[in-house]
Amino acid sequence: MSTAAPLLEIDNLVVEIQSMPALRGFSLHIARGAMVGLVGRNGAGKTTLMRSIMGHLKAARGIIRFEGIDLAARPRHDRAALGIGYMPEDRCLVPQLTVEENILLPLWVADHIDRKARLEFVYSVIRELTEMRDRKALLLSGGQQKLVALGRALAIGTKCLMLDEPFEGIAPALSERLSEVLASLRGKDLTLLMSQSDMNHSRGLIDAEFTIERGANLISA
Repeated sequence: MSTAAPLLEIDNLVVEIQSMPALRGFSLHIARGAMVGLVGRNGAGKTTLMRSIMGHLKAARGIIRFEGIDLAARPRHDRAALGIGYMPEDRCLVPQLTVEENILLPLWVADHIDRKARLEFVYSVIRELTEMRDRKALLLSGGQQKLVALGRALAIGTKCLMLDEPFEGIAPALSERLSEVLASLRGKDLTLLMSQSDMNHSRGLIDAEFTIERGANLISA
């Protein structure tokens, strides 16, 4: 049995938003290269967990470690430098920038990463982005913007990719395409954490599934 340390360790994480508990001692360990699903209803704490990992929310208690590094002690921009890519549910693209400029944005805080090589990798995985590379983000459909947001996360996510509700609000054809893209990442030494209300779109993609309910782990009877 492998004794390798997890890539990502979340232990007894407690996060409060406006003095209200959002995470109540949630724990999660993810092995390097694993594809993991985080399942929970709206308001269960999925986005709060991802925002806490990314440093957008401060934990009241608990531990977040990435490759053994205590993320609570690191500035937010260090997540990009550590190889963590994040795709928020609402995409958060810069409307006036082109597709390619949006993809390159997080790479500017990671001088050790070859920008040209990462851009070529993104275009090889999501071929559609090559054709729209010079279009401004504001001119894209919601589904196209999802692909750009995924491309941006892939560009910087050399080790870990976190996707918050990637299938939410997109057409069935695009859901199928997104599943194909994610399936193509298997075996590339990339760890994936993906949140969803259910795993209907990605049941065949994931290695393990964790359920979050009211900010805590759901323990099966």
